[in-house]
Amino acid sequence: MKTVNEVSRLTGVSVRTLHHYDAIGLLKPAAVTEAGYRLYDDAALLRLQQILLFRELEFPLQEIKGILESPNFDRNRALEQQITLLTLKKEHMENLIDLARGIQLIGVNKMDFTAFDTSKIDAYAAEAKASYGQTAEYQEFLQKSQGRTKEDDQRLSVQMMAIFTEFGGMRGYSPASEQVQAQVKKLRDFIDAHFYSCSDAMLLGLGRMYAGGGRLTEGIDEVGGEGTAEFIYQAIEICCQKQ
Repeated sequence: MKTVNEVSRLTGVSVRTLHHYDAIGLLKPAAVTEAGYRLYDDAALLRLQQILLFRELEFPLQEIKGILESPNFDRNRALEQQITLLTLKKEHMENLIDLARGIQLIGVNKMDFTAFDTSKIDAYAAEAKASYGQTAEYQEFLQKSQGRTKEDDQRLSVQMMAIFTEFGGMRGYSPASEQVQAQVKKLRDFIDAHFYSCSDAMLLGLGRMYAGGGRLTEGIDEVGGEGTAEFIYQAIEICCQKQ
């Protein structure tokens, strides 16, 4: 675990910015000490890397939050886009350096402004944004989250955790039982109402995320009891197989 000051020194992101990311629900610490100090684990640092990659692509923070929380998020695609964008920026900087050296050598009469052209970078960034914005689920998420306050997000988080807690109380039942399958429907209805239309594919993706390890799995098991995240995934698989 790293403190917020350690993360700031490691990443170059200011403490104030990390506090802001926490406040808007973009990057939550893995834990908070009794004294109120934020602590970040490897999973949080990985998410911070992803956030910074998207910031390089000039995505607004609210859009980054929506992308990272979508079951359709493809980290490999994001990395490929980041590599391409950085390569374009590297070429742009090299052109500017060459221009500056040329001016130094021959004076200000070299009236060449092509090195300042960022249209290639801008076009690629726009294309990258469009590739995420084209999904109906993402557009729906943006629409439903518009105007939502920090308090609203916290309230929804508490309600979601309550659903997980209820799943934990059902672990003595079969995942295929009527009671558990009704709880899966309750989860899906909650996502439909507050985030996006949750298809079978989306629901399965969420189930894999719940049981995939890391802070999310730990958080679900904390409120529902050991094995709750895996239990939810099993119940979701059964639900989707029935469709």
